[in-house]
Amino acid sequence: MIERYALSPIKDIWTQEEQYRRWLEVELAVVQAKEDLGLILKGITETMRHKARIDVPHILEIEQEVDHDMIAFIKSATRDFGDEERYFHKGLTSSDIVDTALSLGMVRSAKWIIKELKKLIENVKEKAIEHRYTLTMGRTHGVHAEPTSFGLKLLTYVYELERNAKRLDHAFVNISHAKLSGAVGNYANIDPIIEERALRLLELTPCKISTQIVPRDIHCEFLNALALLGTGIERLATEIRHLQRTEVAEAQEPFKKGQRGSSAMPHKKNPILCERLCGMARILRGNAIVSYENVTLWHERDISHSSAERMILPDSIQIIYYMVVKSQALVKGLIVNSQKMRENFQASHNLVFSQNVLNKLIDAGMKREEAYTTIQSLALECYRQERDFRLALKETPAVAALLKEAEIDRLFETDLYLKNVDYIFKKFENDRP
Repeated sequence: MIERYALSPIKDIWTQEEQYRRWLEVELAVVQAKEDLGLILKGITETMRHKARIDVPHILEIEQEVDHDMIAFIKSATRDFGDEERYFHKGLTSSDIVDTALSLGMVRSAKWIIKELKKLIENVKEKAIEHRYTLTMGRTHGVHAEPTSFGLKLLTYVYELERNAKRLDHAFVNISHAKLSGAVGNYANIDPIIEERALRLLELTPCKISTQIVPRDIHCEFLNALALLGTGIERLATEIRHLQRTEVAEAQEPFKKGQRGSSAMPHKKNPILCERLCGMARILRGNAIVSYENVTLWHERDISHSSAERMILPDSIQIIYYMVVKSQALVKGLIVNSQKMRENFQASHNLVFSQNVLNKLIDAGMKREEAYTTIQSLALECYRQERDFRLALKETPAVAALLKEAEIDRLFETDLYLKNVDYIFKKFENDRP
């Protein structure tokens, strides 16, 4: 992961040194489990903890010779051990340590992601409440459809973020699984009770069954949860990007003092954060695809997944954490131009009330097809001539014969589009992510 988008504390979890510390943590948990079960003498774990060394350059130097990172780690970490060295890594295979430590890293990272996601959900909800009755133009296919509330628009993102939080919670349960079951998962050289006790010390859960590794569909589910969350953030960022266009200008991402939008054009205020978030979501989806490829391995395991995971897991975790944290600032500082929303609404020449007119004409006795074609023809004419739709209706004999002017005027009131806002908001009042 490049430093530009790496934020603490997540980036600190995925340093090489911290990886080796997790390996040591797992190794010592196994020794502690054996000690607790009376299989080895008391005090050995503490002696190991005191003597063990994590020296990254030394480990890498040994790896150059042995071409095996776990062996290099063991040789370096235990170089000051005495007789207790024989209990270190006994009965285990490399993947017991690597996969269990990987589960630890994912779990610890997911806790931070979930914590910040809850904040983001509240941020969006607060902004939605603030604009509960802010009238804006609803668009379908990018074209004016009918008026709506900007708060309702934001609530759709709250709902999606809540769903993503649930997906992440479910994935969290599964990534909390690990294994200490030996070279092919049959406990030939380690007792299952040791696995159970050691993983309990690490606050992890044993897989019901494993091969040499933890099943990779677990990791795939986690990366897909991250990709979906990233895609939800991208949807919000894309909406803001559209609304920030000069021709629309209804919303704008924060622009801090001293910030520059362009090296050539001083007037520019570009949605750079939103665009960055959109680009990051693409990486998350790409990494999720790789995680599918990692599920199918040869027999009890090959290492075709390993090289890919060293990149996609730390990168995806750090990317989504960055996206969630930066989205909080985006939403809290979002500039909403309600006056421009009103102006854009008026630019439709009142054509967006066409469904109201259609329904009223049907209620007044006109056949639906006749009503539709009458309104469509008139609407297209008004669009071409930039003529007010309400006035045109009053001057249309077929409409005037069925509707009084006052009845027509009532069809152009905006209250209709906000009358159920409170009903929808009420569904979210007691929700907490």
